[in-house]
Amino acid sequence: MGTMQLDGELIPRRGRRKLPDDEVCASTRKMRMLRSLACGNKYEKLARAQGATVIAGVDEVGRGALFGPVVAAAVILPPDTRIRGLRDSKQLLREDRERLEAVVRTRAIAIAIEEVDAETIDRVNIYQASRMAMTAAVMRLDPQPDHLLIDALRLDVTHAQTKIVYGDSLSISIAAASVVAKVYRDARMRELDAQYPGYGLASHKGYATPEHREALKNHGPCVLHRKSFTPVIQADLPWDELSGDLAVTEDESVCPIDSSV
Repeated sequence: MGTMQLDGELIPRRGRRKLPDDEVCASTRKMRMLRSLACGNKYEKLARAQGATVIAGVDEVGRGALFGPVVAAAVILPPDTRIRGLRDSKQLLREDRERLEAVVRTRAIAIAIEEVDAETIDRVNIYQASRMAMTAAVMRLDPQPDHLLIDALRLDVTHAQTKIVYGDSLSISIAAASVVAKVYRDARMRELDAQYPGYGLASHKGYATPEHREALKNHGPCVLHRKSFTPVIQADLPWDELSGDLAVTEDESVCPIDSSV
Protein backbone atom coordinates (compact mmCIF):
# COMPACT_ATOMS: atom_id res chain seq x y z
CA MET A 1 0.00 0.00 0.00
CA GLY A 2 1.41 3.38 -1.03
CA THR A 3 1.03 6.82 0.48
CA MET A 4 0.10 10.25 -0.79
CA GLN A 5 1.33 13.57 0.58
CA LEU A 6 -1.13 16.35 1.38
CA ASP A 7 -0.05 19.59 3.07
CA GLY A 8 2.96 17.93 4.69
CA GLU A 9 1.01 14.95 6.01
CA LEU A 10 1.62 11.37 5.03
CA ILE A 11 -1.70 9.63 4.40
CA PRO A 12 -1.98 5.94 3.47
CA ARG A 13 -3.77 5.11 0.27
CA ARG A 14 -6.69 2.80 0.79
CA GLY A 15 -6.71 -0.53 -0.97
CA ARG A 16 -8.88 -1.03 -4.02
CA ARG A 17 -11.00 -3.77 -2.46
CA LYS A 18 -14.41 -2.28 -1.69
CA LEU A 19 -15.80 -3.05 1.74
CA PRO A 20 -19.48 -4.02 2.01
CA ASP A 21 -20.55 -0.66 3.44
CA ASP A 22 -24.18 -1.62 3.71
CA GLU A 23 -23.39 -4.62 5.90
CA VAL A 24 -20.98 -3.26 8.52
CA CYS A 25 -20.83 -0.23 10.81
CA ALA A 26 -18.32 2.60 10.41
CA SER A 27 -16.10 1.39 13.28
CA THR A 28 -15.88 -2.09 11.73
CA ARG A 29 -15.01 -0.64 8.33
CA LYS A 30 -12.27 1.45 9.92
CA MET A 31 -10.86 -1.54 11.82
CA ARG A 32 -10.75 -3.59 8.62
CA MET A 33 -8.90 -0.79 6.87
CA LEU A 34 -6.39 -0.46 9.73
CA ARG A 35 -5.73 -4.20 9.73
CA SER A 36 -4.89 -4.00 6.04
CA LEU A 37 -2.06 -1.53 6.70
CA ALA A 38 1.51 -2.84 6.98
CA CYS A 39 3.39 -1.77 10.11
CA GLY A 40 7.13 -1.61 9.40
CA ASN A 41 10.28 0.51 9.04
CA LYS A 42 9.35 2.51 5.92
CA TYR A 43 9.02 5.88 7.66
CA GLU A 44 12.07 5.28 9.81
CA LYS A 45 14.09 4.62 6.64
CA LEU A 46 12.71 7.78 5.01
CA ALA A 47 13.80 9.82 8.04
CA ARG A 48 17.28 8.27 7.99
CA ALA A 49 17.56 9.04 4.29
CA GLN A 50 17.01 12.69 5.23
CA GLY A 51 19.90 12.55 7.72
CA ALA A 52 18.18 11.47 10.95
CA THR A 53 20.20 9.22 13.25
CA VAL A 54 18.04 8.94 16.41
CA ILE A 55 14.34 8.49 15.66
CA ALA A 56 11.56 8.39 18.23
CA GLY A 57 8.01 7.19 17.75
CA VAL A 58 5.42 9.10 19.78
CA ASP A 59 1.80 8.20 20.57
CA GLU A 60 -0.90 8.71 23.21
CA VAL A 61 -3.73 6.64 24.66
CA GLY A 62 -6.81 7.52 26.68
CA ARG A 63 -7.83 10.50 24.60
CA GLY A 64 -11.46 9.40 24.40
CA ALA A 65 -11.83 8.14 27.97
CA LEU A 66 -14.14 9.78 30.51
CA PHE A 67 -11.88 9.05 33.47
CA GLY A 68 -8.27 9.51 34.40
CA PRO A 69 -5.19 10.76 32.59
CA VAL A 70 -4.21 10.80 28.96
CA VAL A 71 -0.89 8.95 28.66
CA ALA A 72 1.85 9.42 26.07
CA ALA A 73 4.95 7.38 25.34
CA ALA A 74 8.03 8.06 23.25
CA VAL A 75 10.22 5.17 22.12
CA ILE A 76 13.58 5.05 20.36
CA LEU A 77 14.31 1.72 18.64
CA PRO A 78 17.61 0.65 17.07
CA PRO A 79 17.83 0.96 13.26
CA ASP A 80 16.04 -1.76 11.26
CA THR A 81 14.33 -3.22 14.32
CA ARG A 82 11.68 -5.81 13.51
CA ILE A 83 9.18 -7.06 16.10
CA ARG A 84 6.80 -9.64 14.72
CA GLY A 85 3.14 -8.81 15.36
CA LEU A 86 3.74 -5.28 16.64
CA ARG A 87 1.04 -2.81 15.58
CA ASP A 88 -1.49 -0.34 16.96
CA SER A 89 -2.24 -1.33 20.55
CA LYS A 90 -6.02 -1.11 20.02
CA GLN A 91 -5.84 -3.99 17.54
CA LEU A 92 -4.10 -6.35 19.96
CA LEU A 93 -5.44 -8.68 22.61
CA ARG A 94 -4.25 -7.89 26.13
CA GLU A 95 -1.91 -10.89 26.33
CA ASP A 96 -0.32 -10.04 22.96
CA ARG A 97 -0.03 -6.37 23.87
CA GLU A 98 1.72 -7.12 27.16
CA ARG A 99 4.03 -9.66 25.52
CA LEU A 100 4.99 -7.17 22.80
CA GLU A 101 5.45 -4.38 25.34
CA ALA A 102 8.01 -6.56 27.15
CA VAL A 103 9.83 -7.13 23.84
CA VAL A 104 9.85 -3.39 23.12
CA ARG A 105 11.34 -2.67 26.55
CA THR A 106 14.06 -5.23 25.90
CA ARG A 107 14.94 -3.87 22.45
CA ALA A 108 14.47 -0.11 22.91
CA ILE A 109 17.34 2.33 23.24
CA ALA A 110 15.13 4.66 25.32
CA ILE A 111 11.53 4.87 26.55
CA ALA A 112 9.73 7.75 28.27
CA ILE A 113 6.15 7.89 29.56
CA GLU A 114 4.19 10.94 30.69
CA GLU A 115 0.60 11.49 31.78
CA VAL A 116 -1.62 14.56 32.06
CA ASP A 117 -4.36 14.39 34.66
CA ALA A 118 -8.11 14.90 34.32
CA GLU A 119 -8.04 18.33 35.98
CA THR A 120 -5.58 19.62 33.38
CA ILE A 121 -7.57 18.01 30.58
CA ASP A 122 -10.65 19.92 31.75
CA ARG A 123 -8.66 23.15 31.93
CA VAL A 124 -6.87 23.07 28.55
CA ASN A 125 -8.98 20.51 26.55
CA ILE A 126 -8.04 16.97 25.57
CA TYR A 127 -6.25 17.93 22.34
CA GLN A 128 -3.83 20.25 24.10
CA ALA A 129 -3.44 17.83 27.02
CA SER A 130 -2.46 15.07 24.57
CA ARG A 131 0.15 17.35 23.01
CA MET A 132 1.44 18.27 26.47
CA ALA A 133 1.87 14.61 27.42
CA MET A 134 3.59 13.77 24.14
CA THR A 135 5.92 16.76 24.36
CA ALA A 136 6.88 15.92 27.94
CA ALA A 137 7.59 12.30 26.97
CA VAL A 138 9.86 13.41 24.12
CA MET A 139 11.78 15.83 26.32
CA ARG A 140 12.45 13.08 28.89
CA LEU A 141 14.15 10.80 26.37
CA ASP A 142 17.85 10.14 26.78
CA PRO A 143 19.40 10.34 24.25
CA GLN A 144 17.35 13.07 22.66
CA PRO A 145 16.02 12.17 19.20
CA ASP A 146 16.75 14.24 16.10
CA HIS A 147 13.53 13.17 14.34
CA LEU A 148 10.04 12.38 15.63
CA LEU A 149 7.44 10.14 14.02
CA ILE A 150 4.08 11.14 15.49
CA ASP A 151 0.62 9.67 15.13
CA ALA A 152 -1.51 12.40 13.50
CA LEU A 153 -0.17 15.37 15.52
CA ARG A 154 2.58 17.94 15.41
CA LEU A 155 4.34 19.16 18.53
CA ASP A 156 5.74 22.57 19.42
CA VAL A 157 9.33 21.35 19.70
CA THR A 158 12.47 22.07 17.71
CA HIS A 159 12.92 18.44 16.65
CA ALA A 160 12.36 17.54 13.02
CA GLN A 161 9.10 15.61 12.87
CA THR A 162 6.80 13.71 10.56
CA LYS A 163 3.06 13.61 11.22
CA ILE A 164 1.63 10.31 9.96
CA VAL A 165 -2.10 9.66 9.73
CA TYR A 166 -2.76 6.15 11.15
CA GLY A 167 0.90 6.20 12.18
CA ASP A 168 0.42 3.58 14.90
CA SER A 169 -0.60 1.12 12.17
CA LEU A 170 2.23 2.07 9.78
CA SER A 171 5.38 2.88 11.79
CA ILE A 172 7.02 0.35 14.10
CA SER A 173 8.32 3.18 16.30
CA ILE A 174 4.87 4.71 16.76
CA ALA A 175 3.33 1.27 17.29
CA ALA A 176 5.92 0.61 19.99
CA ALA A 177 4.97 3.87 21.72
CA SER A 178 1.27 2.99 21.40
CA VAL A 179 1.77 -0.40 23.06
CA VAL A 180 3.95 0.99 25.87
CA ALA A 181 1.45 3.77 26.62
CA LYS A 182 -1.55 1.43 26.50
CA VAL A 183 -0.04 -1.18 28.83
CA TYR A 184 0.98 1.56 31.28
CA ARG A 185 -2.44 3.25 31.27
CA ASP A 186 -4.37 -0.01 31.57
CA ALA A 187 -2.30 -0.92 34.63
CA ARG A 188 -3.04 2.51 36.11
CA MET A 189 -6.77 1.97 35.55
CA ARG A 190 -6.64 -1.36 37.37
CA GLU A 191 -4.90 0.35 40.30
CA LEU A 192 -7.45 3.17 40.34
CA ASP A 193 -10.30 0.66 40.21
CA ALA A 194 -9.36 -0.37 43.75
CA GLN A 195 -9.37 3.27 44.89
CA TYR A 196 -12.61 4.19 43.12
CA PRO A 197 -14.74 1.03 43.15
CA GLY A 198 -18.15 0.86 41.56
CA TYR A 199 -17.26 2.26 38.15
CA GLY A 200 -15.79 -0.88 36.57
CA LEU A 201 -12.51 0.83 35.64
CA ALA A 202 -10.57 -2.43 35.51
CA SER A 203 -12.75 -3.67 32.64
CA HIS A 204 -13.45 -0.60 30.50
CA LYS A 205 -10.38 1.47 31.47
CA GLY A 206 -12.43 4.64 31.82
CA TYR A 207 -14.02 4.67 28.36
CA ALA A 208 -17.68 5.47 27.72
CA THR A 209 -19.05 1.93 27.73
CA PRO A 210 -22.68 1.23 28.71
CA GLU A 211 -21.37 -0.15 32.02
CA HIS A 212 -19.46 3.05 32.74
CA ARG A 213 -22.37 5.30 31.76
CA GLU A 214 -24.69 3.34 34.03
CA ALA A 215 -22.22 3.66 36.92
CA LEU A 216 -22.02 7.40 36.33
CA LYS A 217 -25.80 7.57 36.41
CA ASN A 218 -25.97 5.62 39.68
CA HIS A 219 -22.97 7.07 41.54
CA GLY A 220 -22.22 10.35 39.82
CA PRO A 221 -18.67 11.34 38.75
CA CYS A 222 -15.70 11.14 41.11
CA VAL A 223 -12.75 13.50 41.40
CA LEU A 224 -10.83 11.82 38.54
CA HIS A 225 -13.63 11.98 35.99
CA ARG A 226 -13.20 14.48 33.16
CA LYS A 227 -15.82 17.07 34.07
CA SER A 228 -15.69 18.74 30.65
CA PHE A 229 -16.77 15.58 28.78
CA THR A 230 -20.45 15.48 27.84
CA PRO A 231 -21.41 12.10 29.43
CA VAL A 232 -19.83 13.24 32.71
CA ILE A 233 -21.53 16.64 32.53
CA GLN A 234 -24.87 14.94 31.94
CA ALA A 235 -24.33 12.54 34.83
CA ASP A 236 -23.54 15.44 37.15
CA LEU A 237 -26.65 17.47 36.37
CA PRO A 238 -29.31 17.66 39.16
CA TRP A 239 -31.91 15.88 37.08
CA ASP A 240 -34.42 15.58 39.94
CA GLU A 241 -34.34 19.34 40.53
CA LEU A 242 -34.41 20.09 36.82
CA SER A 243 -37.38 17.83 36.25
CA GLY A 244 -39.25 19.78 38.91
CA ASP A 245 -38.30 23.13 37.39
CA LEU A 246 -39.25 21.97 33.91
CA ALA A 247 -42.54 20.41 34.93
CA VAL A 248 -45.65 22.05 33.46
CA THR A 249 -49.26 21.89 34.49
CA GLU A 250 -51.87 20.38 32.27
CA ASP A 251 -53.11 23.86 31.38
CA GLU A 252 -49.59 25.12 30.59
CA SER A 253 -48.95 22.20 28.24
CA VAL A 254 -51.82 23.23 25.98
CA CYS A 255 -51.20 25.85 23.31
CA PRO A 256 -53.19 29.02 24.09
CA ILE A 257 -55.89 30.12 21.67
CA ASP A 258 -55.15 33.32 19.81
CA SER A 259 -58.19 35.52 20.52
CA SER A 260 -57.26 37.88 17.73
CA VAL A 261 -58.23 35.35 15.06
